[in-house]
Amino acid sequence: MYKIFIAVLALISCQAAQNQPNQTNNIMSNTTATIHQFSVPALNGSTINFADFKGKKILIVNTASECGYTPQYKELQQLYTQYQQKLVIVGFPANNFGAQEPGSNATIQTFCEKNYGVTFPMAAKISVKGDDMAPIYKWLTSKAHNQVMDASITWNFNKFLLDENGVLLQKFDSDVTPLSSTITSLL
Repeated sequence: MYKIFIAVLALISCQAAQNQPNQTNNIMSNTTATIHQFSVPALNGSTINFADFKGKKILIVNTASECGYTPQYKELQQLYTQYQQKLVIVGFPANNFGAQEPGSNATIQTFCEKNYGVTFPMAAKISVKGDDMAPIYKWLTSKAHNQVMDASITWNFNKFLLDENGVLLQKFDSDVTPLSSTITSLL
């Protein structure tokens, strides 16, 4: 009787797994705890491949052009310039908070270059919260995916620091500035 029960349970599990849609959305598996699995569109139309950043720390920031924290672009660029041998910064423009990033990818790119001299990689505009959250942010904010922590994106200019192996180290809120010792001490 016990063997029949186990066999039926296994059959039900297999059928349930077959009926589940494939929802990888660029997330390899729940046990893959590295950001190097991701590639995202860039503002300029090219692709940002996170595997290219192996061996460097990565700072990911959700950005907005019309936010009180927007001047952090200046410090982000300074941080990138100072540490670019061992750090890459990737900005992710998002319009999730106060509609403070209303522009197109081209408008955002021009704004960043003209006003702050941004040379670090900037991803195409995405959503960092809600039902349409981008897969990379689902990975960053879910311990089930990143194997480190659950996190919430609370406003523009939240920051995630990853180590040289693409493993999540820490999340910083908007008020932690890019050049603060809280961040630089980890580089």
